[in-house]
Amino acid sequence: MSETKKTTAQELNDVEAIKQAKDFWGRFSKPITYIGGLIILLAGGYLAYKNFVVGPKESKANDAMSRAQMYFAQDSLNQALNGDGSSAGFLKIIKTYSGTKAANLANYYAGAIYLRKEDYNNAIKHLEDFSTDATQIQSAAWRMLGDAYMSTDKKEKGPAMYEKAAKLNEKDEFTSSENLLRAAMAYEAVGNKEKAADLLKALKEKYPRSNGAGQADKYLARLGVVTND
Repeated sequence: MSETKKTTAQELNDVEAIKQAKDFWGRFSKPITYIGGLIILLAGGYLAYKNFVVGPKESKANDAMSRAQMYFAQDSLNQALNGDGSSAGFLKIIKTYSGTKAANLANYYAGAIYLRKEDYNNAIKHLEDFSTDATQIQSAAWRMLGDAYMSTDKKEKGPAMYEKAAKLNEKDEFTSSENLLRAAMAYEAVGNKEKAADLLKALKEKYPRSNGAGQADKYLARLGVVTND
């Protein structure tokens, strides 16, 4: 008898669950269908955009980059920046292929060229627009930004860029020690001697065999800091 009651109770529960499910689907089937369809549409649209728009755009941008990079390697900076009349330079690549990896890298090259031309504001503009996960290249971009800022009336922004460059890839003893030294000298130049001294001490501690560490005591002495070693 008890088994029969259990079975009947279970059946009633199952019937109620089915009824609730039917009621739920009856009320919400259209919204669920619309949302599901929208998700599929968006996913399909993204894949189509990626395959048929972004892919070809990236490919064309890479083709254009190769010529501009060749001019850059040859030190033909004007052609690298502005093109040669038949092929695009970095500036046109940035404008025409905005959003591509090639356009992002073109900002790095353009910033480097403007820095060499002593057009510091344009150098800052393009280097600020560049970013990468490749730590050595990003470190170089921040170092160039430091150089550019230190040559403008915004030099107070320069020391922090050198410091960021030094901290980004600390295992690279050569570049990190050089960037720490630049940061210390830049902080001294903008009047923050305490920060300059702290970075020089850090330089000696982290990279004792580097060329920068060999110069640190001289700069510390200039700041009036006496070391015991």
